[in-house]
Amino acid sequence: YAGEEVLVTSRPLAELPWVLVRKINRAEALSGTETRLKTILIVFVLIIIGVTVAIIAVWRHGSSIRAQEAAEKSRIAAERFENMTKFMNLVTNSQPTQIFAVNGDTKYTFANEPAARNAGISADDLRGKTMASIMGPVKGGFYGKINEDILDSFSHSDDTEKERQSHVHTFGEDDELEVFKTDHIPLRGDRDYPPGVLMVMDDITEYTLERRKSDMMMRQLINALISVVERRDPHTTHQSAHISEVASAIAREMEVSDDEVKTVDIAGSLINLGRVFIPGGVLAKTAALNPTEQGMFDNCYKDSVELLKDVEFQGPVVDTISQTREFWDGSGPQGLKEDEILHPARILNVAAAFIRLVNPRKNETPLSFDVAVSQLMQQNGSRFDRRPVSALINYLD
Repeated sequence: YAGEEVLVTSRPLAELPWVLVRKINRAEALSGTETRLKTILIVFVLIIIGVTVAIIAVWRHGSSIRAQEAAEKSRIAAERFENMTKFMNLVTNSQPTQIFAVNGDTKYTFANEPAARNAGISADDLRGKTMASIMGPVKGGFYGKINEDILDSFSHSDDTEKERQSHVHTFGEDDELEVFKTDHIPLRGDRDYPPGVLMVMDDITEYTLERRKSDMMMRQLINALISVVERRDPHTTHQSAHISEVASAIAREMEVSDDEVKTVDIAGSLINLGRVFIPGGVLAKTAALNPTEQGMFDNCYKDSVELLKDVEFQGPVVDTISQTREFWDGSGPQGLKEDEILHPARILNVAAAFIRLVNPRKNETPLSFDVAVSQLMQQNGSRFDRRPVSALINYLD
């Protein structure tokens, strides 16, 4: 048995001095066990194959269901997007204003029907063209620079509300005058479109011309009223015009809005309107005025307010005249102080005081600009706001 694995078993024979020995080799001894192991292995393999097939079938079935659901969601989303696009086109096309989007290269990526009609081509043909080719180099360059600055700032802040801008700009003059109001709203980019700017452009040329005509008529009416006052008061010729001029100069020096400049201009022109109620004998008086007569001049602005209170102005003209004698420290007649006083009223207060010093009534001695400004500066922080006084000094310099 050398070199073989064998199983040897034996037992003694009864009543004999013999032992019965039997030999079994390994293959014979383990044949049944190996058969069972092979059977079990085949069964396990078949089970694993069956489970795998079942898992694959379930996975494919689930994937199919998920794919169907995804496809249905995509179809619904596409339908909703299409409906939303139609709705947005309907909304933008129904507006009289031009609405369009351009990218950083000033090329159109969207345009509503008014914008397309203004360009003279269809909205589809407008896409991809530059603003310069549609609007002309002047307008296109002007708005392109605005959009470039907006996109540059937007790339750092990413705040749409903060970066949106509005502009009113005039192109040409006289018969070729064009005035446009534009709103510029930055747009975030995506995989299909780079960052851009949505522009809402409104042609306000006709409105501007009508407003200018209205302003001209208002100015003519104001000049007529000033003329009535000055004819009754020969000692203060052009004083209202001078107050208006200085107040407007101060306002522009302070870089306030155009509406505020216009407010101080009109209020300065009309501040002395109440002098029509001062008796002619007092107005024509060449001697020094007594306290009662001086009080008439000092308080005539109240009569101006009373005359103008029912007139509608674009700005707070009447309130500005009403507060023109309010002092910065609150010691004025209404007790208003500091920022409680309207900004135009603070400007007009300084302008009126300056003109009364350098261009007083004919029976009073005028002061030089330097002396008048020195007196105004002495009342900084008490009667006057420092800023209008500083602006007046800068303007005079």
